[in-house]
Amino acid sequence: MFLDILLSGWHALTEYLSAHVLTCLVPAFFIAGAIAVFVSQQAIIRYFGPDAPRPLAYGIASVSGAVLAVCSCTILPLFAGIRRNGAGLGPAITFLYSGPAINVLAILYSAQLLGLDLGIARAVGAILFSILAGLLTAALFRSRERARLEENPQWAYGQEEEERHPLKQVIPYFAAMVLFLIFASSMHLVVDLYDAETGRFAVNVSAEPLPAILAVIFLVVVVVMTVRWYTGGEIAEWMRETWDLVRKIVPILLVGVFVAGMVKALLPESVVRDWVGGNSVWNNLLASVFGALMYFSTLTEVPIVRALMDLGMGKGPALTLLLAGPSLSLPNMIVIGRVMGAQRTLVYVVIVIILSVTAGVLYGKIA
Repeated sequence: MFLDILLSGWHALTEYLSAHVLTCLVPAFFIAGAIAVFVSQQAIIRYFGPDAPRPLAYGIASVSGAVLAVCSCTILPLFAGIRRNGAGLGPAITFLYSGPAINVLAILYSAQLLGLDLGIARAVGAILFSILAGLLTAALFRSRERARLEENPQWAYGQEEEERHPLKQVIPYFAAMVLFLIFASSMHLVVDLYDAETGRFAVNVSAEPLPAILAVIFLVVVVVMTVRWYTGGEIAEWMRETWDLVRKIVPILLVGVFVAGMVKALLPESVVRDWVGGNSVWNNLLASVFGALMYFSTLTEVPIVRALMDLGMGKGPALTLLLAGPSLSLPNMIVIGRVMGAQRTLVYVVIVIILSVTAGVLYGKIA
């Protein structure tokens, strides 16, 4: 019995390594590292002030998670910092929710492992609900926020700063990188780490030719742009940022995949089907509360959801868990309670649960 559980975890890990790491996560880590180096994080945060134009503040806050690649706890120092330095409650809440929910690694990994439709639903839902959560929280505490601004008149719309790299370089550069990632991940690369027929370990690689050719073309374009536009020091910093992300995320991710495989062997299918197999409000509420209470390190929620879906979890509760889990956890709630008070924190948690349940019910009806 114990050996079967370990083998289930091992099979999940080898399948993950062969099907997703080489063509999806490796390029995504390089993109995330490049974002950290070539895109100014300060250029985003400076627009979070309480008197910044709403479309600008909420729009930037809702997509800033693509820059950060963080989990529900790693986002907390950034949230506390921008809040302490004058960020309005609404944009800060939007930033807090979206940061862990829509980072580029999580969205790409969700689409790769759970399906393109669920990946898109997660991205759209995270952006939309982060804005709604920010607007609703700000509206409920408008008078307190106005008093806070009057006490600190220095918090005004930020001054322009010189960008590290012009948009005419940044936009085509990241467009080429994303296109490389798209074609690389669509190659359907197969790496068999274990041959069941012979009972031996083996590496068999196969890929469709057209996506592979296009991936190589855009890889060459990225290399040429990198050499022409960026200095050796910037490239070295890019590699350090990429390695730092890999070092922090990959070990935890691999453990999460292995544990998810074991959970798949331990958890009876009947329990999953009964609790979260349907698409009722109760099914989605259970998934949302579970996600809110559990702590998911960056990306580990994806293999866990995959394992639960294999055991019968419905698509609606799966989306609910993806929207609630990365943005909330018990450690997360404790810390943000200290930053903005218990009442605001409770309102934020309730809003996230309600929005994620609503999204899951709606998505479950059309999926």
